[in-house]
Amino acid sequence: MSVDLHRAAVVADTHNDLLMAVTARPPKQWAAFFRERWLPQLREGGVNVQVLPVFVDDGFRPEGALRQTLRMIECAHVIAEGNADAVRLCADGAQIDAALAEDRIALVLALESAPGLDANVELLSTVHRLGVRVASIAHVGRTALADGSGEDATGSRLTAAGVEAVREMERLGMIFDISHLSASGVAHVLELATRPVMATHSAARALRDHHRNLTDDQIRGVAATGGVVCVNFLAAFLAEDPADHTMDRLVDHIEHVVSVGGLDHVGLGPDFMREVMTDLTPPCCEGFGYSGVDAWAAVPGLAGPSGLPLVTDALLKHGFSDEEVVKIVGGNVLRLFREELGRPV
Repeated sequence: MSVDLHRAAVVADTHNDLLMAVTARPPKQWAAFFRERWLPQLREGGVNVQVLPVFVDDGFRPEGALRQTLRMIECAHVIAEGNADAVRLCADGAQIDAALAEDRIALVLALESAPGLDANVELLSTVHRLGVRVASIAHVGRTALADGSGEDATGSRLTAAGVEAVREMERLGMIFDISHLSASGVAHVLELATRPVMATHSAARALRDHHRNLTDDQIRGVAATGGVVCVNFLAAFLAEDPADHTMDRLVDHIEHVVSVGGLDHVGLGPDFMREVMTDLTPPCCEGFGYSGVDAWAAVPGLAGPSGLPLVTDALLKHGFSDEEVVKIVGGNVLRLFREELGRPV
């Protein structure tokens, strides 16, 4: 049965912005709010490894970006300390394995775009000390390190500080995340990388021509480093026509990444925007969208992590074997994290 397989597999979600929702509450409520609102969903979804991106909203930039970055990192620590029976904040593969053995969810901290660091690459060492193990250096627009995918037309590569950031992440044992990076920036990173990189939440551009998605060459490039492309579930990145915002379309994207990059280089990067935005105070997010897409649009059943067993079921119905499904839903990410997290040069 698909439910039994899902429960037996290690399920890894490489992008859930739940820290945004938790930090919107007073700090004294962080641990309890996570336990009441998010932990049941993660358990229902069978999540074993959860990457927690630190994403800083525009309202905090530029002056408050570092402050908010530190608040969100602190929030992750408070969540882990206040729910130590259920989760563990992990810095390396051994800690992830220990958490799994204790039936705790392994939490892995990531920086998304890293606006709080700006060009101060030395701060990567600081956030590494605080537990960050994955990082990207751009979102949609321009940063001091690189251009995001919304700036593809500039043809810009990484800045000198961006190149230094790649080297520093490799030195520290942090995994570089190319999601949101411009096309020229991705090419530059793939030229520079000596260790595996990953895309934490990117779909296939061959199936949906949007700058947030990866071309076949980019997918092959990530795979060639030994990395993993984790497919984004956000409906508008899967198909332009709302009629195609379906589970079958999501599996089409997964199948495409498998066909281009190989079975060992695909994972799940859901990006459950609707569920996160529901937790934020209205009306701040009403009608929210970016890069020409509706961020509220979701594949039926996949507005939040509790729907993840449906993905396993759909993969099996599309002809993937049990062993293949186990790799896709988390095995490949677990392998990457075991080999690379916290491993200094």
